[in-house]
Amino acid sequence: MNLIKINATESSNSYLKDLSRKTVLENFTVVLAYKQHKGRGQMATVWESEAGKNLTCSILIKWERLNISRNFYISKIVSLSIVHCLDIIFEANLAIKWPNDIMAAGRKLAGILIENSVKKTKVVQSVIGIGLNVNQIKFKDLPGATSMKIISNKEFDVEVILTKLIEKLNFFVELLNNQEFKLIDTMYINHLYKIQQPVMFKDSLGELFIGKIIGVSQVGKLRIQLENETVNEFDLKQVSFAQINKE
Repeated sequence: MNLIKINATESSNSYLKDLSRKTVLENFTVVLAYKQHKGRGQMATVWESEAGKNLTCSILIKWERLNISRNFYISKIVSLSIVHCLDIIFEANLAIKWPNDIMAAGRKLAGILIENSVKKTKVVQSVIGIGLNVNQIKFKDLPGATSMKIISNKEFDVEVILTKLIEKLNFFVELLNNQEFKLIDTMYINHLYKIQQPVMFKDSLGELFIGKIIGVSQVGKLRIQLENETVNEFDLKQVSFAQINKE
């Protein structure tokens, strides 16, 4: 692991992408940022993090023979790497909320942003941004967020977590390079949030419906069985978990 520590940057993903354009970086180059001014999440959201309290990093992965049709497996293995890393550090009810949020006790513990570089039909490298709430205990306007400290009432060493996370990521990258798709699928489904449970969803038009998650397609679409027992597939912009307001 080639570790680059920086005190502050707009975004660790942007920093690592810019660096990779200027110089040849070794595989598993990691940028660890103690503060991000403009941390980014999925679908142009902003990732808020208190300086020095959390793990905010980006990792460069170079792929040997990954077809673009399998690019969602990157999301799967990164999610699994985080879950397997945290399972050995502290006790929590962890799950992967499709596509790749990490949940603990029903609240968001970590988020992932993956930006791929593609050449013809192959993914040649990925910049993987990870934001893990570690020691932060207050989250402004984020009632659905939690942290390792909130759950365990303990302080954690961010760099120790990063080292263990890279070990797990190495393992899962090797699985993907060896095309162990069925094994990865099984582990991902076993950790999927709300799998086989009736859930209220909201579609892109704002309409609510009840369905049951039964899996994820090869290209990463969420497979939901509706009340009439038909199965529909949805991408990220087409469906979301409905927020139920409690009186």
